[in-house]
Amino acid sequence: MTKILNLYAGIGGNRRLWGDNYEITAVEYDPKIAEIYKHYFPNDNVIIGDAHQFLLDNYKDYDFIWASPPCPTHSKLCFSQPIKQYIDMKLYQEIVLLKTWYKGYYCVENVIPYYEPLIKPSIELGRHLFWSNFTISYEKFTNIDVSRSKKEELSKDLGMPIPVYDSRKLLRNCLNPKIAKHILECLEIHIENQKGMF
Repeated sequence: MTKILNLYAGIGGNRRLWGDNYEITAVEYDPKIAEIYKHYFPNDNVIIGDAHQFLLDNYKDYDFIWASPPCPTHSKLCFSQPIKQYIDMKLYQEIVLLKTWYKGYYCVENVIPYYEPLIKPSIELGRHLFWSNFTISYEKFTNIDVSRSKKEELSKDLGMPIPVYDSRKLLRNCLNPKIAKHILECLEIHIENQKGMF
């Protein structure tokens, strides 16, 4: 496994502990956020664009795909808002696409929703659900209250520098890097086990 596609990359919370042994392409819609990602991970190929469309057009070109589609409409915080809205179906569209047509490995991440997930997740870690086509072992991860934590607390918990632009929101949106590292390690173990079977 060498080529990784990191969709909805944000500032790279999931990417932080992956190291530099992979060829990583990150897709982020917001140019300001993409610049922060580039600053943190200068060796990655950063594309400014629509991650949802990029996945559809390019999914065959990567060995491992990580997707973290937008979570606000799935979040329990959304449920408490006075104005109701439809959930963003990109999450489920991407899971179905990858599950049905993609020949490599994938992991799709999102928050634990306020409703029963429409597709059963592979595992729950921390405050997130994950859908994957390889086994992710359970490990306990501690959560800080991201909705009430200050940017300094979030920065320390994530081990991420405080970005100069929209810092608290960007840090709140980061996945705990230890969880993403654990998942990548599970994939590496899975690949090694597959080699041993032949």
